[in-house]
Amino acid sequence: MIRSLTSFATRRRWLTIAVWAVLGIALTLLGQSLMYKATDSQPGDFLPKGYDSAAALRIAEDEFGEKPDANAATVLVARDDGAGLTGADRERIGAITAELAERRIAAPKPEMPLMEDHSQRPALTPGPAAPDGTFQLLSLSLTGNMNDPGLQDVYRDFRDLAEDEFSAAGLRVGFTGGIASTVDTRDAGEQREMLIAGLTMGLIVLLNVLVFRSPLAALLPLIACSLIGGVAMGAVAGAAVLFDIPLDASVPSLINVVLLGIGIDYFLFLLFRFREQLRTHPGQNAREAAAATAAKVGGAIASAGLTIVAAFATLGVASFGQFKVLGPSIAVSVLVMLLASLTLMPALLAVAGRGMFWPSKAWRKEREGGFAARVGLSVAHKPVRYVLASLALLGALSAGAMGMRMSYDMPEEARTDAVKVSEEIARVMPAGATDPHTVYVDGDTALDKNAVTSLADALARTEGVGQVTPAQYDQDGTAARIGVVLEVGSDTSEARDLISGPVRGALAEHEPEGTQAHITGTAAVYADISDAVEKDLRLVFPIAAALIALILLLLLRSLVAPVVLLVSVGLGFAATLGSATLLFQHGLDRAGVTFTLPLVLFLFVVALGTDYNILISDRMREEMAKRVPVRVAVARAVRHTAPAITTAGLVLAGSFGSLVADPATQEVGFSTALGILLSAMVLSLVLVPALAVLFGRGMWWPGGRRRVERGADVEGGPGERELISQGVEGR
Repeated sequence: MIRSLTSFATRRRWLTIAVWAVLGIALTLLGQSLMYKATDSQPGDFLPKGYDSAAALRIAEDEFGEKPDANAATVLVARDDGAGLTGADRERIGAITAELAERRIAAPKPEMPLMEDHSQRPALTPGPAAPDGTFQLLSLSLTGNMNDPGLQDVYRDFRDLAEDEFSAAGLRVGFTGGIASTVDTRDAGEQREMLIAGLTMGLIVLLNVLVFRSPLAALLPLIACSLIGGVAMGAVAGAAVLFDIPLDASVPSLINVVLLGIGIDYFLFLLFRFREQLRTHPGQNAREAAAATAAKVGGAIASAGLTIVAAFATLGVASFGQFKVLGPSIAVSVLVMLLASLTLMPALLAVAGRGMFWPSKAWRKEREGGFAARVGLSVAHKPVRYVLASLALLGALSAGAMGMRMSYDMPEEARTDAVKVSEEIARVMPAGATDPHTVYVDGDTALDKNAVTSLADALARTEGVGQVTPAQYDQDGTAARIGVVLEVGSDTSEARDLISGPVRGALAEHEPEGTQAHITGTAAVYADISDAVEKDLRLVFPIAAALIALILLLLLRSLVAPVVLLVSVGLGFAATLGSATLLFQHGLDRAGVTFTLPLVLFLFVVALGTDYNILISDRMREEMAKRVPVRVAVARAVRHTAPAITTAGLVLAGSFGSLVADPATQEVGFSTALGILLSAMVLSLVLVPALAVLFGRGMWWPGGRRRVERGADVEGGPGERELISQGVEGR
């Protein structure tokens, strides 16, 4: 099937390119129009219904017609001269607040036809005053996805308007929390993100120029992957809107990073083999060479892609919604990239032909004594030494995972205006004042107000609770809400421990008879998320490992080789996780590693790392099928694949490494980049080839073991003749 698909693509190369170009333009526009409509920025919305904070959100929506979300912000109003607020000041604040609440903020005209118009009247209501009378707090709420640039523009316009109105009255205003913090962080990091994106693209182009010495080989993979990424993004966003499946806000950025990395990888696999095909068959035309290349590498690429698809698809069984939608989204995107790798990329090679490597001519003759050849010969000659060295390195790094703890703390923020306002509030009010929690009490009949008051009093007496506001009731009196302000910041591990223990304990003990009492807010949501993630880790790991093993079994038609590859990538995963723990938990003295890191690393390092193992294993099996000793076959396989794996590993590591610039993705970026480098440089080029020498042709048992005549039909290059002269036969 793969051979037929690649053959059709190279025969109908112009048609294939045209179809992908049309799809790329159309679905890119669709994805840009729908992506923010398809994403949901509220972590609590992704929790299963059985969790406490999710139940509280349902009461808020059903009984009070509201949906507590991160689009809320806290507004601080104080005098310009720093003096305490007077009665006249409070009257002016009330009047300006009422006036601003009636102003409709017009959003900029949407850039795309399907983009949402965020024009609206912001909900602005009075909040508590500072105990020392120095400032008054207001509560601001905007409707929409806080990551949508259109809504962020509405917030900026409202912020500027509020600053002008209060300034005219001799008052200053500051914003913090929710969308205010998001916008400030984005504005502060915008130039940095553009710089990092430019450096990432520059790294990819530079590596390809150094390897191929050709501008076309450097730029074409980047252009093709950007086009395919647009197709994938449009398909994911369109499906999410069509089937009403909310996507996590991190999905677009992760899809971009993953597709850019693996897309370049697969293009490089094809380019290196295409160059080899043209070199060894100088009489072949471009179409025939492209078809032959795709036929040889297509199976390995398909298996590598399906490994990633299978790994991420297993997240569909997770209970936590962010995992549940992230996995299938990336799986669909990788399927799109896989289809393009077997159609669009061979078609581009068939059109470009030898011009792909212009103006360089050095590629026409293979370097037999290069670095890759020396590595292959050394590994083949001393496999035991390399196995022991690899295991020692991986074992030492893996030991760092001992004592690993999960951290649910928010990443450290830049010193933005929102952070400064939050610190000003925390100096005179409880630290949780800018991000309060809410207790919802729900009953089938009218609530006993005395019992609700007793519950509020019990919460106020709970250690760690700084303030409790009086209960508010819905219209029929069957539901109530009580505001709870913690003494610690809501985004800290202390807050989550406080909610999970004393606060929920007080709710359970003093819950009015015949009612249900639930609490929601940042700490409550993340306390529930921690429970969901721990359950998902125990479920997803074994399922993903089993699916990857099945794909390797079908590809390699062997019982031994899949075990070797799985054990090697397992060691790579453990070493990467240990390195991350050593750096972030022990080295930087953080509370632990980000709670999503183990699962993300397992999927990326194991799935993507298996790509390189599949490529080297497929080539070793191809070389072992010839009438050469095993050591020669392994040395040749390393010599031919090391440039492709090294370049691809550096590109993929560079793509993930760009995430280090953002504090929110720093750990994932560093750890995944390191894991990719270990997979490419240590596992695929050293450990797996060395083990293949030790296992010999028995590595392909029961389907691939064949004996060869010692030295028959062998012409070795420099170094290979020494291996041949040793009379080493594949076992």
